[in-house]
Amino acid sequence: MHEDLNQYTDEELFAPVSHSDAESEKIAAPRYSYWKSVFRVFFRKKVNIIALCLLLFVILFAYIYPSVTSYDPYANLLDPNAKHLGPAQALNYFGHELKWILGSGASGESTFDAVWNGSRISISLAFICAAINMTVGVMLGAVWGFSKKVDMVMMEVYTIIGNVPMILIISVLSMLFSPIFWLSIAYFIRTQVLIIRDREYNLASRCLGTSIFKIATKNILPFMTSVIVTLLATELPSYISYEVFLSYIGMGMSEMSLGRLIYAAEAAMVTPGWQMEFWSPVAIASIITVVLYVVGQNLGDASDPRTHM
Repeated sequence: MHEDLNQYTDEELFAPVSHSDAESEKIAAPRYSYWKSVFRVFFRKKVNIIALCLLLFVILFAYIYPSVTSYDPYANLLDPNAKHLGPAQALNYFGHELKWILGSGASGESTFDAVWNGSRISISLAFICAAINMTVGVMLGAVWGFSKKVDMVMMEVYTIIGNVPMILIISVLSMLFSPIFWLSIAYFIRTQVLIIRDREYNLASRCLGTSIFKIATKNILPFMTSVIVTLLATELPSYISYEVFLSYIGMGMSEMSLGRLIYAAEAAMVTPGWQMEFWSPVAIASIITVVLYVVGQNLGDASDPRTHM
């Protein structure tokens, strides 16, 4: 049976609803945080947690350990019995200290101390080069992809340098100034910008008189976050690899970086009892390079919004 509504008054049937402009602007869906979603996806994989912990340990140890120890590579130079000792021999000769667990080198120095001092130099070099080259390359590449005048000039520069063998460029520039790896980064970003520069919101910004630089930094680069993070993931390990390679062929830094340590201990690779002097910096350089690549690649994948679903 249907209930007779006529028996109710208007006050009983209807009630006024209050209106609030502030309440009407609220969105019922949960608020989306880009970086929160990035880290949620990244830490979802246990391998990323393990790799990140290993990377943080290596970086922190490379900076903290040398600062709390007094490393002097020539402290035992005049002691002929202190040179080229294996781990067991060094511990028996110098005492059971952490610094002698990898033996001693050609000058009687601690191989353990030398490796971590070299790691600090190589890691610092990699991060400084990455900061300079990524900043210049990304900013220039974003403008390069938008401006036809800049494109004409930079394409000629890229064509000339791009056709010269990379080893020759690195060899010459390593004697003059830091290698211009930002050029290849800029060209990659320029290609990505060409793909998205003519989308509707960018055309609307240009019609409203927005400068190319502002469109590039406000509209383009935030859209390319995952691409930039992935690019950085490949650049950081490559700088350490380049440093090791250049130092190994005798064209690197004068400081005892990992590359210089490997170069200096080349003869120890095939000398019985001396191998630890060579393989210790090789192992640390390999760990740093692989872990940086794994963490960077997975962070790049996590920064793609399509993985946040």
